[in-house]
Amino acid sequence: MELINQIISSVNSFFWDFALLILLCGTGVFFTIRLKFVQIRKLGQGFKSVFGGFSLKGKAAGKDGMSSFQSLATAVAAQVGTGNLAGAATAIISGGPGAIFWMWISAFFGMATIFAEAVLGQKFKKTVNGEVTGGPVYYITSAFKGKFGKVLAGVFAVLLIFALGFIGNMVQSNSISDAFSTAFHIPPYVTGIVVALLVGIIFFGGVKRIAAVTEKIVPVMAFLYIIGAVIVIAFNYQHIGGAFKSIFVCAFAPSSVFGGVAGVTVQKAVRFGIARGLFSNEAGMGSTPHAHAIAKVKHPCEQGFVAMIGLFIDTFVILTLTALVILTSNLNLADYAGKGIALTQDAFGNLFGQVGYMFIAVCLLFFAFSTIIGWFFFGQTNIKYLFGQKGVKVYTLLVIVFVFIGSTLKVDLVWSLSDLFNGMMVIPNLLALLALSGVVAKLEKSYLPGPPKEKRKGKKKVSSK
Repeated sequence: MELINQIISSVNSFFWDFALLILLCGTGVFFTIRLKFVQIRKLGQGFKSVFGGFSLKGKAAGKDGMSSFQSLATAVAAQVGTGNLAGAATAIISGGPGAIFWMWISAFFGMATIFAEAVLGQKFKKTVNGEVTGGPVYYITSAFKGKFGKVLAGVFAVLLIFALGFIGNMVQSNSISDAFSTAFHIPPYVTGIVVALLVGIIFFGGVKRIAAVTEKIVPVMAFLYIIGAVIVIAFNYQHIGGAFKSIFVCAFAPSSVFGGVAGVTVQKAVRFGIARGLFSNEAGMGSTPHAHAIAKVKHPCEQGFVAMIGLFIDTFVILTLTALVILTSNLNLADYAGKGIALTQDAFGNLFGQVGYMFIAVCLLFFAFSTIIGWFFFGQTNIKYLFGQKGVKVYTLLVIVFVFIGSTLKVDLVWSLSDLFNGMMVIPNLLALLALSGVVAKLEKSYLPGPPKEKRKGKKKVSSK
């Protein structure tokens, strides 16, 4: 078992530390150039779309899809998980404060990638058995016709179901049980039963209940964590300047601050910053398009702009706040090798004492619980693609069982398999994105916000579609 785990870990290192970094970042740079820096030009449009449609109680979702905000909430529910609490900490421990700078860089280019994913999800969504559905499997089969496209879509669907629906959700439920065992001394199996029952109630409520829960829990959890983080940073205000200085200096010359002690190099800062950033925001992984595809919008680009804001919130707001909490708390990073979440907990505990540990436990509950919901939904879409409606009940019951097992059992092999499947499902998604880049560019060029406008010559109306 140990040998298998070592082999898979070696494969993961190649995937996440080399191959996927090049593929994911390269795709982001490509779309940034081809779409003429859409993440800058349309950032304001994205914020307007998100907060213009903000609601804790929107119209009920159904077979015709969700509102744009509900789709964003479902996507962000999946993006903002335990990685936002442990990811930034792990990046700092392994790559120094400079890793945060490279995390920002990967997120910047990732915004163009996630825009393309959302646009293609909208463009190629289908109505199956009277229900609107969409995701990478549909634009993969459109990008590659014939048997090859169907096989590639099938491979993606299977990988996502295992990576997120089963194994990934075990990881999330384990994070919840660990946090509550540490903060409240609650036995893991008790936490597992409660979480499994709660997610079961939501799962069996279908897309209507999933949308209703995520549109409430996502804004609340983000607000709760942001307030807590801002309080810690405010109390440590004298270290804010030093924190930003360490981020920028260590991005290019880590030895001048931490390298001589912790062995941090520029290569490590780049590697861990980009890898943790991409793993957290999921740009290019093919997960979030499932939610964005079923948004009820007039033009595919409208949801693309919204998707960019989801990534912005994940990385530039929540991950950055976590990094600043850690860096302003003046903790000795060398003491936390391999203990990402412990670093975040101690950073809050420094100010709030035991309450700080309880606060992180509650935040982990929100973050991981919402991710379970989002990942279940993504897996369910692919179950329907492979097996039809008849496979949904079996899938739902299996996910509930995996959630419970994950809360009570921690096996390194399971975690390594989760990383492996996550990495493998990126490849068919990126191939389709690049093959359909011309479609994305054409749609972005055709988008005109507001009512149709008249051309100066010929007085012809140009549709916003």
